[in-house]
Amino acid sequence: MSENSSMAKLKVAGTWGGLIEVELENWTLHMLRDEVAKRSGLDPDSIKLISAGKILKDDGDATTTLTLAQLGIKENSKILSTRGAAPEEGKSIVDEEERSRRLSRVKAAATALSKRHADGSLPIEDYNIELEDQGGHKVQFGTETDQSAAMMGLMLHTKAKSLIEMEMYSDAVEVLAMAEFVDNLPMMEIDIVWCYFLLRDIKCLSDAGVRLERARKGLERAHGKDLSRLRLLQAGQSPEMALYVRLELLEGVVAYHTGQCDKALNALKSAHAKFLQLQIPDETLSLVMGMGFQEKDAKRALRLNNQDVASSVDFLIEETAKRAHKREEDLQRQKEINEQKKYGVTPMKKAVDMQMLNRLNSIGYARDLAAESLRRNENDFQQALDTLTNPKVNSSIQAYIESRKRKRQEQLVGISVDELVTMGFVRGRATSALQAGGNREDIIQRLLQSVPEANPASSPNDGVAESSGFGGRESTSEEVDGGGAKQDSEMKDDTTDETANRGSTSGDDGEEEDQERDSEIEDDIANEIARVDSLSAYDINLVLEIEAINEYLAMLDASQESG
Repeated sequence: MSENSSMAKLKVAGTWGGLIEVELENWTLHMLRDEVAKRSGLDPDSIKLISAGKILKDDGDATTTLTLAQLGIKENSKILSTRGAAPEEGKSIVDEEERSRRLSRVKAAATALSKRHADGSLPIEDYNIELEDQGGHKVQFGTETDQSAAMMGLMLHTKAKSLIEMEMYSDAVEVLAMAEFVDNLPMMEIDIVWCYFLLRDIKCLSDAGVRLERARKGLERAHGKDLSRLRLLQAGQSPEMALYVRLELLEGVVAYHTGQCDKALNALKSAHAKFLQLQIPDETLSLVMGMGFQEKDAKRALRLNNQDVASSVDFLIEETAKRAHKREEDLQRQKEINEQKKYGVTPMKKAVDMQMLNRLNSIGYARDLAAESLRRNENDFQQALDTLTNPKVNSSIQAYIESRKRKRQEQLVGISVDELVTMGFVRGRATSALQAGGNREDIIQRLLQSVPEANPASSPNDGVAESSGFGGRESTSEEVDGGGAKQDSEMKDDTTDETANRGSTSGDDGEEEDQERDSEIEDDIANEIARVDSLSAYDINLVLEIEAINEYLAMLDASQESG
């Protein structure tokens, strides 16, 4: 450094705070970033420098490096140092195309999942997605369209939060934009602006201001001015406090970068005060944890109950009971799904209604018989009951059910009654052997063992149909089986039609539909939904928030000092 060069002082706040002496005509942005990173103890590549509301970038060409003076930095300029997101400039066109395809898959998967789980269709998966309020009660909107839209918004918002956790902020903004019109708008707006902030995208300041205004108005409608309605509804609890910390921080950031220093200071001080309210004294936390609760659960309970130990313990006991009850409900619903898959779908591709099935079962009808009647009658209880009380139709349904059971057993063991008959076995004995279970070899061996030894007193038709080699007489088979072959023939067309109506429960149709399903993305979304509960939206980790609050308060202090 030349001794004759004039030195200038820059005021730095953020990851490190203080004065740095530089030579404006000689120092480059790279040199300043290295110096700030060294004093911050951070990697220079993770540092972003902001001045006058703009991210500092060296816009020189490959052979020219701009000095700080050429970048507009002057004596006493204020520099904000932040930890920025990973740079995206290096992404190739192929990377961007892959990212675009994956985001499109996310939207398509959320759309498909919401449609299947909102309209009463039989779940293809081994899980079922339902809407619940914060109390854990099922929520049903007026129409299937509304229900599907709400589910889709929930899925996309949950996916976006997962992307934020992985620091994939640009992707999160894209997914939030997909859900913007179908989910909780105020929280959506706050999350979008939060991503802007984490990306340090100053270009989005005007959009951020508009979004935060909409979020504030929406929360005021829901919670009342100064959270008055919320405190009344929540009996003094404050589940939204962490959300307001983030909101007021972002309002302060936008105000600061638009030159509204007084407004910024008030918002940041309010956010800081709320942050302090959410801090849990170690003694209080240890007291609750000493009663057998995990640290995360204890912190959440104390935050939601204004750090009152008795109320927090009552809350935790109630939440534990709710979780146990929820697990029982989930297991029961899983059993119902598995049972529904056995019965197939209606002509309109809807699952058999389990409530209607239980009603019919309670008045004495067998479950498989009642389910088949409901399936044929689109879950219309009265029509299903009329079908069951008609002796002729009832008998026809029972015959169809038995035929279906036999065909399932044939598919399972890999051999059919007709195939056994062509081997020379009597249809009635073949049917009984098949129903007894076992694999192909077991069934054939069982039939061979049941054939009596030939003697003058025995009939040639006792075990094996009379034939010249294999291939028994069809008339003999019908006589022994009491018309089984004839019944099979009568049921053939009916079975074909019913199989078409059974949708994706079994056979080739199910395989084709399962191939069309984007199982990777859908299962990913479902797993992310399963990780959250009704209060997860308010269980915000405020580490980044308090860092940002301190950064901008330091910037405001520096601004006041220079003024």
